[in-house]
Amino acid sequence: MKSEALKDLVVAALEDLKAVNIRVLNVSSMTGVTDFMIVAGGTSSRHVRSLVDAVAVSAKQHGVTPLGIEGEQHAQWGLVDLGDVVVHVMLPEARDFYQLEKLWSFDAQEKRI
Repeated sequence: MKSEALKDLVVAALEDLKAVNIRVLNVSSMTGVTDFMIVAGGTSSRHVRSLVDAVAVSAKQHGVTPLGIEGEQHAQWGLVDLGDVVVHVMLPEARDFYQLEKLWSFDAQEKRI
């Protein structure tokens, strides 16, 4: 699956479960590791876990096996590595602390959803 289509698939899965403040960062010009970094918020640990699970399930249903899934235990921050798209789902406190959008958006093309 092309990275653009995978990005759209991830955003749809996050929107379906009401992720908060979804941000899509095109980081392809900054790193060769991934094309898109998607950062989204959850309202509780359970919501973060559900969002991470929904992204992973949706990807698998479309033939994309996650390279890694992290953070399911404590669910303050969940990560789904889909290769061309890396997804971060965080509680507001973690998102404010790490400020990934600021870190990766220096030259990235950012899209707010």
